Amino acid sequence: MAERIIKLPDVGEGIAEAELVEWHVKIGDIIREDDLLAAVMTDKATVEIPSPVDGEVTWIGAEIGDTVAIGSALVKLKVAGAAGAEEPAAAPEAPREAPKPGSKPAAAAEAPAAKAEALKAEASKPAPTVEPPKAMTVPKPTRGVVQATAQNPAPRRAPGEKPLASPAVRLRAREAGIDLRQLSGTGPAGRILHEDLDAFLLRGPEAERAPGLSQKSAVTDIKVVGLRRKIAEKMALSKSRIPHITIVEEINVTPLEDLRATLNKKPAPERPKLTLLPFLMRAMVKAISEQPNLNALYDDDAGVIHQHAGIHIGIATQTPTGLMVPVVKHAEARDVWGCGIELNRIAERARDGTATRDELTGSTITITSLGALGGIATTPVINYPEVAIVGVNKMMIRPVWDGTTFVPRKMMNLSSSFDHRVIDGWDAAIFVQRLKELLENPATLFIDV
Repeated sequence: MAERIIKLPDVGEGIAEAELVEWHVKIGDIIREDDLLAAVMTDKATVEIPSPVDGEVTWIGAEIGDTVAIGSALVKLKVAGAAGAEEPAAAPEAPREAPKPGSKPAAAAEAPAAKAEALKAEASKPAPTVEPPKAMTVPKPTRGVVQATAQNPAPRRAPGEKPLASPAVRLRAREAGIDLRQLSGTGPAGRILHEDLDAFLLRGPEAERAPGLSQKSAVTDIKVVGLRRKIAEKMALSKSRIPHITIVEEINVTPLEDLRATLNKKPAPERPKLTLLPFLMRAMVKAISEQPNLNALYDDDAGVIHQHAGIHIGIATQTPTGLMVPVVKHAEARDVWGCGIELNRIAERARDGTATRDELTGSTITITSLGALGGIATTPVINYPEVAIVGVNKMMIRPVWDGTTFVPRKMMNLSSSFDHRVIDGWDAAIFVQRLKELLENPATLFIDV
């Protein structure tokens, strides 16, 4: 047998190190070629490392959460050696003497005789003496109620059986988290009294609490690694450096929802079903054309604002491994259906873990949406180093005053946050009001001016 060292391969151009996020093997495992050894992550892209050979894992070079340099030893395997290095063959047994013709092996010849002797000895044993059974004394049943004692505790009532107790006793038991079915009452007809509850409470830790009210002291330690750690670092950086200002505006999306339902009646490959987000993306494109300072990245270390002509909208997307932000590049060059097609494509790639580094980077402004799970209002955290983020909240039917009466309308709040170092409150308010105007008059989204 020989030792084979598996090193961390080059997982991407310009990548010098990667974070180990998952082990698929442990020491002592027997693996085959192409079995997965580990998973590493870099720039939010997870890469699985397969084994190039068969072998047994004898050494593991890192723990989950460690940063491993490209080319470093990752795993050591015990593999089959080169030709001629085979395991030594077992020593041959000494030849046995061939039996003579007509003779039987000694063991075969002795077996019948031994069996006959055993049967003879068994037959000569005397039969066991069977004593007559002793008379059993059966106690007579006693009348009356048997009170519970420390040696004879009361049986627990069957599930669903309601114990007798006054409302005051039930209130005390409920506040103390005591299941009254555990107590035996000493009052008339087995009624549970305050004295019974006091005696039960004196038992201390033995008292069994009602379901859901028992004390728990377990602590589970979960190491923050991989994508979760990167998200934590990004959010901490954003909140520590960016002074956020958030504006919440109410939008009447009834006309937009009516238009969307009409457009979705006849979907086609080139025109898929539309959600609200492609309309919002087009509204943001139009609003940014009037306020380009919203489509920027702020390098606060260098004191430079990088204002972009191309509008690359990041879409915060929940995936099985955590929050990712795939990017719809050049939204300014896409119509509503083009935004919808690209949004569906990159979101699906993010969820199934096949999104590339380029598809997950390069955003200049971000949308975050919790859909039907969202609240009335949120305070989105800006995707550093961007300067603005638009948050979509839950859509609800609410009564709206139209000047003469209240009418039902589909209403939705937009919660938008801005970097107050770069975006003044006045400019932020103008941007939000422009989004409101465009979404409440959705036909204007299709007019190019």
